Amino acid sequence: MVLAAFDKNEEQIAAALSITPPTLRKHYFRELRSRLEARQRLEGKLLSALVKEVDGGNVSAIDKLFKRLDRHDLAIGNAVQPAKQAKVPKKGKKEAAIEQAHSAHEGSPWANLLKH
Repeated sequence: MVLAAFDKNEEQIAAALSITPPTLRKHYFRELRSRLEARQRLEGKLLSALVKEVDGGNVSAIDKLFKRLDRHDLAIGNAVQPAKQAKVPKKGKKEAAIEQAHSAHEGSPWANLLKH
């Protein structure tokens, strides 16, 4: 069932089990027919084992579970998107020099004398 979950063909599965393809089809017909179900069943077992490790405090398992949840959210479009901030256009050298010249007196003793 694990090989079917990874989309191996009947010949590859039969070779891994050391049987012929007709024997495989005869005894594992139902399992071969439901490859998607096999994949989901295997993924469920893996997630269950991962959650048990998380419950035990395994930091690596916690990290992997968060990554898996993030990947799942991205796949279905429920990812929390950070708010986009408007880009401030960069100023050229001349604009920056003019702005500095207008505010050069601020915070100095000259500030009161040089009011616009």
